[in-house]
Amino acid sequence: YNPTVGTILSWPREVKKFGGHNTIIDNMINLELLFWASKNGGNKKLYDIAVKHAETTMNNHFRPDYTSYHVVVYDTLTGKRTKAVTHQGYADNSMWARGQSWAIYGFTMCFKETKKPEFLDFAQKVTDVYLKNLPADLIPYWDFNDPKIPNAPRDASAAAVTASALIDLSKFVKDPTKKKLYFDKAKAMLAELSTPRYQSGDKNSAILLHSTGHHPNGTEVDASINYADYYYVEALMKLRKKRK
Repeated sequence: YNPTVGTILSWPREVKKFGGHNTIIDNMINLELLFWASKNGGNKKLYDIAVKHAETTMNNHFRPDYTSYHVVVYDTLTGKRTKAVTHQGYADNSMWARGQSWAIYGFTMCFKETKKPEFLDFAQKVTDVYLKNLPADLIPYWDFNDPKIPNAPRDASAAAVTASALIDLSKFVKDPTKKKLYFDKAKAMLAELSTPRYQSGDKNSAILLHSTGHHPNGTEVDASINYADYYYVEALMKLRKKRK
């Protein structure tokens, strides 16, 4: 953690390549560990770091339309943002599907842990732009701006992460219209992921097919990925609990 920057360093190996302290949107999901640790015997400093990381990310990691960059680079000494780039998305200015899902989940979780209204407001903003641009079946293409759409691979992992987050977000928002929208979208995403189109069946030992890991690198493209299964199961458990 760099207190001058206000975020946790994501990839020490890439400091030289990117030219500074780099933070990826994926790290929003990791803050849950810090919140948990601070409540279970850890120092309150862990809570403060998580909150500051989220605030800094909120202020620096997003375009005016609330779509997320993948990587933001900061000057290690001054803490100023120096550039924002992609690594696993299509382009520096594109909406990489899983990156946006990490933001949806991360800021929803930050509100759950802190009850800070700015996190709830921001979670809705990053959610709404994602939902507005989804295809009809609600499973995103790996990057919303890939020019090969509709002949581009999907990312079931982004759908699973988002579905899990939306079940929580639907509980937190007060507007009944948005509450219903978020919950209904989550159910519809899970319903689609539960069809033979996305279930692996006897194809492999995973649950879901059709996730995309690192498309620009040509790895885990149209594949089964463990975190897709994790958030799919987590979302189903939340749904079952909500229905009891």
